[in-house]
Amino acid sequence: VVMNKGDWDGLLGNTIRENLACDCDFLPQSEPLYTLVNVTPATFTNIFKVHRNLILYNIDPQVTSPGVVLKADLWARPQCVVMVNAIDAESANQLTLDNMPRILSYLEQAERDRVINNARRYEEHTLRPVVDEMTGGHLAVPSGYKLKKSTPDFIWLAYETTYVYQDIFVYKYPATQQPDEFSLENLVGYRNSMLQANVPGMFDNTYMTTSTFAQPRVTYIKYKGREFAELRGLWEVTNDFMGGPFVSHSFYSKDGEDVIVLEAFVYAPRFDKRHYLRQVESLLYSFEWNEDPEKK
Repeated sequence: VVMNKGDWDGLLGNTIRENLACDCDFLPQSEPLYTLVNVTPATFTNIFKVHRNLILYNIDPQVTSPGVVLKADLWARPQCVVMVNAIDAESANQLTLDNMPRILSYLEQAERDRVINNARRYEEHTLRPVVDEMTGGHLAVPSGYKLKKSTPDFIWLAYETTYVYQDIFVYKYPATQQPDEFSLENLVGYRNSMLQANVPGMFDNTYMTTSTFAQPRVTYIKYKGREFAELRGLWEVTNDFMGGPFVSHSFYSKDGEDVIVLEAFVYAPRFDKRHYLRQVESLLYSFEWNEDPEKK
């Protein structure tokens, strides 16, 4: 964040911190949404210009076109640049508040696109037909992911190191086509049922489920022509001490007969989890329906 020290320590800096460094939702411990570093205009040299996310404040009485401008790949690639032009700190603060949803969306999409582009570049192509057969669509899953489990209605794709799991579930169940199909209660109920049947813990009578420590949240999203219910919360293992964050996308199959669920979860007991979750969650957004061969 490029702005003068006085503004960073004042109201404008507080506005930035309250919106961009607030606690990230549904993590087991407190972690900021973004990690912020302040650089003054005088010290904003080439070494900082190649950073992937920049917010630049141009506060000057001579500014003739106040506003917020979003730019991509200004000094590096890929790069996300937010430029705020204002005549004084007070108007800069108001511009920031008025445009915060737009700024957050831009930053989030940029981070997501970086992950998806890398996943497509280094895709583990052996996993594509597995997801394809169940869903009629495909995910961009990068190399390093392995097929841990595959049944007609449940797939487990695992990227697991000694201390960090960044895994993906793909599963489906019959749709009811009722108005409450994607209600919080139904999504959590089906999730718990599928995970109890398919994701055992390390010991007898242990299995993954949805934590009741914090009530999950459902959000209805439209993204690139697809509509889905995003369920975000914490998972745990019944009768054990494992747990962490998860995010799932639930939507109808093309024929409407099934509900398809794409789920990302993280287990990283020794580390902060925001970055790991953001990485694997981004892969869910890479889902695309396969083309109809008759339309080719």
